[in-house]
Amino acid sequence: MNNELITADLVDLDLRVPDRHAAVRGLAERLVTAGRVTDLEWFVADVAEREKQMATGMRGGIGIPHCRSAAVTAPTLAFGRCPEGVDFGAEDGPARLVFLIAAPEGGDSEHMSVLAALARRLVRAEFTRTLLEATEPSEIAEYVRREVSP
Repeated sequence: MNNELITADLVDLDLRVPDRHAAVRGLAERLVTAGRVTDLEWFVADVAEREKQMATGMRGGIGIPHCRSAAVTAPTLAFGRCPEGVDFGAEDGPARLVFLIAAPEGGDSEHMSVLAALARRLVRAEFTRTLLEATEPSEIAEYVRREVSP
């Protein structure tokens, strides 16, 4: 298994889903296929539980659903670009860029450092523009790794 935080197979450049639950499930399925999550339903339930605590939408069309879960085998980031946008509860509207952060149950500090690094990058117009304009999953995976990996 590749130990990189994000790989091309964890990137969906055309995530067309009706709502945030479908967005999370679609990205989580990629995590299962990649061997990063052992139980899809368990993981999706853990993300939903975390979402109940506080919306994970950020200004600028960004959603960052995340959780720690015993179903996660390695700290992982999946990315989806949603042309129509998906509501993650941000004040300024739907998210077009969705990052799903999956952390192992004991992975507190690593999970938070990825979240913090990602949040710092997402306020930069250049970062979000690159994510919106990239044409290849590998391009996004490499860019995000370079910018966000601890």
